[in-house]
Amino acid sequence: MGRRYDTISFLSDYGTNDEFVGVVKSVIRDLAPHATVIDLTHGIAPFDVRAGSLALARSISYVAAGVIVAVVDPGVGTSRRAIAVEVADGEGVLVGPDNGVLAPAVAMAGGAGRAVSLTNVEYQLVAPGATFDGRDVFAPAAAHLCNGVDLLELGDPVDADVLFPGMVPLPQIDDSTVIAQALWTDRFGNVQLNVGPDDIPPGFGDMVEIRMSAPADASGGTTRVATRTTSFADVGAGAVGLVVDANGMLAIVMNQRSAADELGVDDGDQVVISPLDEDAARTGEALPVSVDLTTR
Repeated sequence: MGRRYDTISFLSDYGTNDEFVGVVKSVIRDLAPHATVIDLTHGIAPFDVRAGSLALARSISYVAAGVIVAVVDPGVGTSRRAIAVEVADGEGVLVGPDNGVLAPAVAMAGGAGRAVSLTNVEYQLVAPGATFDGRDVFAPAAAHLCNGVDLLELGDPVDADVLFPGMVPLPQIDDSTVIAQALWTDRFGNVQLNVGPDDIPPGFGDMVEIRMSAPADASGGTTRVATRTTSFADVGAGAVGLVVDANGMLAIVMNQRSAADELGVDDGDQVVISPLDEDAARTGEALPVSVDLTTR
């Protein structure tokens, strides 16, 4: 027997209009009635493995010990593996497709311990088709782990070093420029970047220039002055701020307005941060704005 768990945290791109989430949770309830299922989110955009992996990575430090099921799975029914990966010396097990959705969270949790490919059909449901592994493979695996079934009973061991890697981009940083990427836009329109406050070189000051552009239009886009501050309320009306968000990353924000909408920033866009021109810094004026973002 392995370790018993009593909590399953569940993330997916299933949405809530269909019955998919309810069916997965019902399968878990039937097999492991003692387990509590926590819905992290089911609002990941369909098929967006990158967004699912980032949401899971943002959450992993705060989820309860136990099993995490993450299903963003455009390759369901293909040869991609279904996997379960131990983290934190067995305090948690991540269950999902081996397509990168788990990888950043595994790294955030200190790296992988034991890992298996979920090949043992004794711990799966009989499937009428091959397109709902959330119900037929991942939910039963999570439930059986909660019941004390050892990880290695669920399938064949795999080398954790060859699991599909994550897709979190790294910034490019030198003394005069930080080339970042917009990772995620929350429901308030705040745009999280893939840089933290310590990534900004010394000497940039509290006011910086930010240039935002779509990947196909890196030389154009929108240029604004942004003030580095600690809260949304400290950003002036109509002004742009750079705030350290709840995950410790820099975010482009506006006060009670959507920075993403007003600045035309989409997830995946390039954001170049550089020191502010002295004249603009002295006047506090915004730099000229040109908008030429490609609609996607």
